Amino acid sequence: MTRRYFLLFALLWTGIVAQAAQPVNIIFIIGDDISWDDIGAYGNGKVKTPNLNRLAREGIKFTNMFLTASSCSPSRTSILTGRYPHNTGAAELHSPLPAHLKYFPELLKQKGYYTALAGKWHEGPNTRRAYDTLLVNQVQNGEGGELQWVNLLKSRPQNKPFFFWLSPYDAHRPWSASTNGPQHDPTRDVEVPPTLVDTRETREDLVAYYNEIARLDHYIGVLEKELAAQGLSENTLIIFTTDNGRPFPGSKTRLTDAGIKAPFLVKWPAGIGAGQTCQSLISAVDIAPTLLALAGVDAGPTFQGKSFAQLFKKPDQEFRKYVFAEHNWHDYEAYERAVRTKDFLYIINKRPKLDNGGPIDANQSPSAKALKAARTTGKLSPLQEDALKVPRPSEEFFDNFKDPAQVGNLLGNHAYTRQIQALKKVLAQWQNDTGDTVPEHLTPDWYDRQTGEPLPAKNQRGEMPGAAKHAERINGKGPF
Repeated sequence: MTRRYFLLFALLWTGIVAQAAQPVNIIFIIGDDISWDDIGAYGNGKVKTPNLNRLAREGIKFTNMFLTASSCSPSRTSILTGRYPHNTGAAELHSPLPAHLKYFPELLKQKGYYTALAGKWHEGPNTRRAYDTLLVNQVQNGEGGELQWVNLLKSRPQNKPFFFWLSPYDAHRPWSASTNGPQHDPTRDVEVPPTLVDTRETREDLVAYYNEIARLDHYIGVLEKELAAQGLSENTLIIFTTDNGRPFPGSKTRLTDAGIKAPFLVKWPAGIGAGQTCQSLISAVDIAPTLLALAGVDAGPTFQGKSFAQLFKKPDQEFRKYVFAEHNWHDYEAYERAVRTKDFLYIINKRPKLDNGGPIDANQSPSAKALKAARTTGKLSPLQEDALKVPRPSEEFFDNFKDPAQVGNLLGNHAYTRQIQALKKVLAQWQNDTGDTVPEHLTPDWYDRQTGEPLPAKNQRGEMPGAAKHAERINGKGPF
């Protein structure tokens, strides 16, 4: 009997070890142009995101995740490579990634993962090699790729772990006339951010934006039901994040929290306890090393971030002291750099004579037009006025705790001299370590900043930041 029990125990233990050793499946969902505080789990009491709220309850919610750019493709290429935008050779909008870089889904593919991308894909043709399956740029009634999510799960190879990069167009402009999921009412269901004026046009603009967020949320619920039906929920890690702030003045392309702070929800029942919150400072360049580490893959020297996988078990640990971000050309000439700690934000601007009302989809929106109309009455708040301000400060410094909306520039406040000088040195060190440069001839404006009309310089490109130092070949990480 003793021998029989021993054999039974051995068989059970072998099964448990084998199950524990199963590679984790990974689903990475990246929303388009959605601010961190436009998700119910992050405090917006009006927007209807029940599935994302449940994701937060059943996993871990990060409250200090920061992007490296508040601009679509530079933000995504940074995540894909684990590198800062100027270190990718693709620092500007719609710039293709060079072939010599490593893309983390490619390393997962080499490890034996089935890799697929569904939805928006504008990281360049070289990234095709990272995926077994590409279902891209297929838009039906405003839905970009979501209709393929369940099909991907059903048609995947059954003998491989999988990685899915799911990149819906929601909530990128132009808005859909109708959407699946909960609908919103402009009178009752809108929380007008302090960067905008509260008008009928603004509320209707926000309602259309909310409805697209709700549609994305709807398909996340459909996806999770299919995972459960296939018995995959336990060992599938789901991440939800976004590429930049909302496509409204004062958010998209900004280096304040309104532009670069991102929602970051992670659910993995087999590896993460439910109902956790992590306040540690995280950068988007850390995502790739983290996912590679969970898959047992060495990230290698080209990845400038570090794995934060330990925070899944101990979310109260400190991780970073600094995160860095940059604003390069996105429809309009720009060069800004930022360093943020939990306490402070410091920004430099090498094109202070230019405004930053956002890219063309933001600065020609109904909300922007309402903002400009209200400006003529002289009734804008300092935060509302900021998107239209010319010239802009060449340096800005904010106290994040005393001024969470980052309204008051404290650069001339002598009480903060020590902190300002410290962050100046940190930012300069990061620029030096990573090979950042300030070209004399940046890519110029392609559109008129007031009317949105195309300019003669449209389709002309200038020198890419970092190009003079071949920053795409530099692996320096900068201060951590």
